[in-house]
Amino acid sequence: MKLFMDILFLTVISYYSYKFIQVLMKMKKDVILPKTVEEIAAIRKYPQKVADSSTYSKQKVGIIVYSIMLLFVVIMFSLVVFIKGINWSLYPLMILPLINSPNLLNLFAVNGDGVLCGSRFVAWKKIRSFQFIPIDINHRYYGASKDVKDRYELRIKAKFHFISCLVTTDEMKEKLNKVLSEHVAVNEKESALKNRSDK
Repeated sequence: MKLFMDILFLTVISYYSYKFIQVLMKMKKDVILPKTVEEIAAIRKYPQKVADSSTYSKQKVGIIVYSIMLLFVVIMFSLVVFIKGINWSLYPLMILPLINSPNLLNLFAVNGDGVLCGSRFVAWKKIRSFQFIPIDINHRYYGASKDVKDRYELRIKAKFHFISCLVTTDEMKEKLNKVLSEHVAVNEKESALKNRSDK
């Protein structure tokens, strides 16, 4: 049982490390949206705080915290594996910081390869759909900040999860809608062609 748990936990650590490195690499790519200071100000990952640009200097704190968290989890895993007397039942506790890790970077950006959101990257081909949800009285962010009241939450559905951001202007909503519609439409055409060729 311990060997199985060791392999499973090592797989989880490897997955989160790979995703983090992927985000760091994608941050080097040219950004489609948001580019200007005004566009950046129109997007929020959290209701009370404007998203930061997708540069290493602006994301420095989140990158450092994520790196320290991964290092901590790797060290704890090593202790559990190599020191006898420490129980593998600590693994679920070590996974908790990794589960909350997507919120460490205050980032939302669209580039040529896909969408960066927090510490996640979603490639265009993995996006299934997207929608703009009005932030009205029934929305969870209603009242969280006056800047997001009567604005929109953009929800992008990927294969196994979704990512989201808050959009505070109609202009940014239209720009995001245009870019996302183009890429999602291309994905749908490619899927339809693939399904035809499979038959």
